Amino acid sequence: MRACWMVIVLPFLVAAEPPPENKVKIVKLFEVPNYCEGVVFDHDGNGYISHGKVITKFTPDGKHWTWVQMGAPNGHKILADGTHLVCDGEFNAVLRLDAEGKLMGQASSMCDGKPLRAPNDLTLDQKNGGFYFTDPGGSDDKKLIGTIHYVDKNGRTHLVDKGLAFPNGIVITPDGKKLLVAESKKNRVIAYDVMGPGKVGPLKVFADLPDKKGEQIDNQPDGMCLDNEGNLYVAHYGMRQVQVLNPEGKLIRRYRGGNLTTSNVGFSGAKMNMLYITGGLGAESGGGGLFRIELDGVTGLTILPRKKTTN
Repeated sequence: MRACWMVIVLPFLVAAEPPPENKVKIVKLFEVPNYCEGVVFDHDGNGYISHGKVITKFTPDGKHWTWVQMGAPNGHKILADGTHLVCDGEFNAVLRLDAEGKLMGQASSMCDGKPLRAPNDLTLDQKNGGFYFTDPGGSDDKKLIGTIHYVDKNGRTHLVDKGLAFPNGIVITPDGKKLLVAESKKNRVIAYDVMGPGKVGPLKVFADLPDKKGEQIDNQPDGMCLDNEGNLYVAHYGMRQVQVLNPEGKLIRRYRGGNLTTSNVGFSGAKMNMLYITGGLGAESGGGGLFRIELDGVTGLTILPRKKTTN
């Protein structure tokens, strides 16, 4: 008996792309006296940015005030219990603060008996309860001493990779399988396959990024974030742009960044489609601004773990 097969042709599914550049409007929320970094949001939708010795807290309508004064705060993440982790270049450590901004201690200051140099940015490994962070202190394209570290759930710091030219922004994919890092002084994003908590495969080049042109003063990828389609949003320092790479590393969008020295990006809002952008309005020695663009059809990947509840 001859078998009879029915062939069903399914439509080819294409991942949703962010809106075209000409459909996006950029809005300035407020200015601060210094170049700013480290934008992050808490469970109540309040935001935080780092600038100078200060972390400023703000609401979506642009109201803002000093939350805490530190040494030199930079990258910033918030845990499920409301605890804040902040990279601080002056204290050469990743600091732990409570929900009111009170210093609780150091989450990391040493690795293999050696002090950290200047932690810059971090990403939470929600799957395993740890976090990765970059330490570019003193490195550039000629002095390859930049490092990546992992702090496990027990608080121990491990070396993940070394020999880098200013490792900067860092994100881990939600499945925990890929770690993406902006290597600023080589104008590229690098990638690692994650083999286990704090253990990665060989470095791979995820994307070489565009060079500066015209009024642009530099081309160094800085802070980064992901959307739910796996697109990577890169704050491109010195280019007044946020550049978007698809999951294969192809450049698919360039959005105005507001700031010339665009430094960091993060999603928030009821629909998670508001992209907030930090940096410096001109040279890094001057003032900074917080900008926002609405990306219709995009859902940003939240890096904030679900808030713990008590019975």
